[in-house]
Amino acid sequence: MITDLRLQHFRSFKDSSFELSPGVNIIVGPNASGKTNLLESILVLSRGSSYRAGTSELVALGRSWARLDGHDNLSRQRTVKLVNEPAPGKRYELDGKEYKRIGLKQTIPTVLFEPNHLQMFVGGPDRRREYLDDLLEQTIPGFGQVRRQYRRALTQRNRLLKQPGTAAPQLFPWDVRLSQLAGQIVRARSNLLEAINVDLPALYRQLSQTRAKVGAAYSARYPIESYESRLLKDLEARADDDRRRGFTGSGPHREDLVVTIAGHLAQDTASRGEVRTIVLALKIIELKLSKAARDGQTPLLLLDDVFSELDGRRRHALTDYLKPYQTFITTTDADLVVQHFTQDCNVIALG
Repeated sequence: MITDLRLQHFRSFKDSSFELSPGVNIIVGPNASGKTNLLESILVLSRGSSYRAGTSELVALGRSWARLDGHDNLSRQRTVKLVNEPAPGKRYELDGKEYKRIGLKQTIPTVLFEPNHLQMFVGGPDRRREYLDDLLEQTIPGFGQVRRQYRRALTQRNRLLKQPGTAAPQLFPWDVRLSQLAGQIVRARSNLLEAINVDLPALYRQLSQTRAKVGAAYSARYPIESYESRLLKDLEARADDDRRRGFTGSGPHREDLVVTIAGHLAQDTASRGEVRTIVLALKIIELKLSKAARDGQTPLLLLDDVFSELDGRRRHALTDYLKPYQTFITTTDADLVVQHFTQDCNVIALG
């Protein structure tokens, strides 16, 4: 929980302070008034990073630094310092102790629900893979490092594939490295999908008020138990194809999260309302998983302009799950949100 917040030179804010409620906080204002910027500052203070920009973009235009300060419910101070000069960088202070970077245990668990998440089942699998890996990074210590190492190894292998005359001995060390990291990623994704699938079918039926059968699974190209050896063998066998294409065609960067409704792929057949219900259910499950991964520490819930994207029934369903959480909701219409809460709301008006 965050009890107060001060923003200096962060995005569109020059120097602003806010008192925050332990319950529902409604951030209201017209478009371009800074609602999402304020929500983003809470995410940066709690997690240490933004979901939509790098450090240099978080500092107000024309400024060389920005700073976020806040306190948790135990009166411990959290500070994030952002600088653009001489190079973009961050520094963290937690209760007076400075860090160059913070690990999972030093963050406040936070679940974000924003409009792009409603596009998860539209188009290719990129967003679905990103959703899985972002959640794993927030619930498994060290997964973020594995994810970054895999990206670097993949980039290096792809660079070699584009170079004329690259031979198998040059690719082999990267094939081995890529396979080792890939095995860790796919096992983590598969285990996560198994955990999601424990609650998803019943929760979907409850939210949709239908008897539709919904399930989730990880679609891996190889058996999970032998993933490393099978991928390594495939990378070697398909090296000529990869050279012609100029990129690596096998691995977790090519795989998918599969959700089915009544036996059909959600991305192929789900209606707009069904997709919204699936994503809403996933976010509710994410709250549960985040709390369990942090020894019962209750996560923050950030909702960026999604109330207007849900119909009345789904809004009511969502509010039923908000009660245990400190929640931040952005909207252009406070009345649309306030009517769904019987408890007092803290309204933060911008613009």
